[in-house]
Amino acid sequence: MTRMKAARWYAAKDIRVEETEVPSPKDKQVKIAVKFTGICGSDLHEYTHGPQLIPVDKPYPLNGHQGTTTLGHEFSGVVEEVGKNVKNIKKGDRVTVEPIFRNPESPFITTGEYNLSEPLGFVGLTSNGGFAKYVVVEDYMVHKMPDRMTFEQGAIVEPAAVAAYAVQRSGMKIGDTVLIAGAGPIGLLTVQVAVATGASKIIVSDLSENRLKKAKEVGATHTFDARNKDIPQKIREMTGNGVDIFIDAAGAQASFDTGINSLRNGGTAVLVALFGKKVTHDALNQTLRELTIIGTAAYRNIFPQVIALISSGRLPVEKLITSEISLDEIVEKGFEALTKDPSEVKVLVNLEK
Repeated sequence: MTRMKAARWYAAKDIRVEETEVPSPKDKQVKIAVKFTGICGSDLHEYTHGPQLIPVDKPYPLNGHQGTTTLGHEFSGVVEEVGKNVKNIKKGDRVTVEPIFRNPESPFITTGEYNLSEPLGFVGLTSNGGFAKYVVVEDYMVHKMPDRMTFEQGAIVEPAAVAAYAVQRSGMKIGDTVLIAGAGPIGLLTVQVAVATGASKIIVSDLSENRLKKAKEVGATHTFDARNKDIPQKIREMTGNGVDIFIDAAGAQASFDTGINSLRNGGTAVLVALFGKKVTHDALNQTLRELTIIGTAAYRNIFPQVIALISSGRLPVEKLITSEISLDEIVEKGFEALTKDPSEVKVLVNLEK
């Protein structure tokens, strides 16, 4: 087999399912036969407003990739072939992929903060990704999956890692109260991680009634319409002083302001959303109230723990799957559906359909 179908990005609103060459692994690379790939919010951004991370004007420095790109970075599959210098991974292994590229020359590699190495890049954005029958990735990206873990669950490890890393960075403790702005996939996964961590109150705000209903289904204790101007006041009435932790998975001025105003003095805000516009911020208010505001860049050193949580049943990520489609349906029933239908949460592409 030398040719395969793939969903290829050419420009905003121009994704084509077409024939392309089957890739071969280099010495330290792994070729994977893909089973399931999820459509991520960043894929959606590339579809509606791209290019954002896809290198169009000049090649991505770590591999020379440029231009037309096979999207998809949330995926699972079976190892088909390994490069001659690959250790501890073999043909037939069931795997999921941590798609961040690591610059070996970056000082952040030796500190273990590889998600901060530059230039930032991801499989499916700065290289060809998982919306294809086969994909080639770097060996350090590959994580084995337990036999009891399904390939559908494996395709959600990556976004679950985003949520788990945000909660980890927040310092959440058993009994803490949390406000999560945004009930998209990352927000809902954050709800599930907060449940597993032992949060006592999990409050979620969103514009969509359907998504707030889903938030309740996966563990939220309270929900608010994000347009409600009294959320901070109501949260203070519920908690006494405000929430311990605010996690912004919406990424707008309104969600940021509501969250900051809902925090208790000494509370912590974690920004996990990709903000589309700059926000204004009252730094004096932060100083006088001793608020901590943390940004998170994807994840690091957390995939093994997330895999363990999912495979144990403590993180039932499969509850977020709302549709399973074929590669040929990816534009209409995938990208278009996600932009128009708020009841859609996580759409998986079945590469064997």
